[in-house]
Amino acid sequence: MRPTLSTGPRRRATALLATAALLAGCGSSDGSPSAAPGPSVSLDAGASASAPAGVLGVRDPWVKAADAGMTAAFGTLVNDGDTDVTVTGATTDVSPMELHEMAMRDGRMVMRAKQGGIVVRARSSHALEPGGDHLMLMDLRQPVRAGDQVSFTLTFADGRTQSFTAVAKPFTGAQESYAPGHGAPGAGAGPAS
Repeated sequence: MRPTLSTGPRRRATALLATAALLAGCGSSDGSPSAAPGPSVSLDAGASASAPAGVLGVRDPWVKAADAGMTAAFGTLVNDGDTDVTVTGATTDVSPMELHEMAMRDGRMVMRAKQGGIVVRARSSHALEPGGDHLMLMDLRQPVRAGDQVSFTLTFADGRTQSFTAVAKPFTGAQESYAPGHGAPGAGAGPAS
């Protein structure tokens, strides 16, 4: 079963924007995603077109295609507001999720849960990228194939939520591995924490 997208007007528009971003620049010749900016997707927390703007803008969202196990979602979170915003969680129908970071431990780069959430400072942006902070999809329930549209919901420290859709892309740059135990002592024992 492939990830599906609800068919509401806002979801269809988001899907079209994500597809346009994929077609405009899936990646460079080295396998990394294109550095060219794509559409900025700022979604409302509610379904009404007259509802207030979403908590954050989500620019160039994408997820690494994977057949099984773990993978990750990336993009740029944009805070146009006057106060800092903290992302405390993320969910998707495709798998359980955690907020993760890459950090040095005992002279090695390891992946671990991001304590305290992801803070996006007022009037700034925060990159979710391979080798840095990312949204970790754990124990995939189904393959995520290139071109799939995957829906996510972010939860914020104040209890608000916001949904967005990311397109799946193949990615080999930086040779990232989101397999259990990657970069952790005792590899194979599960994700580093």
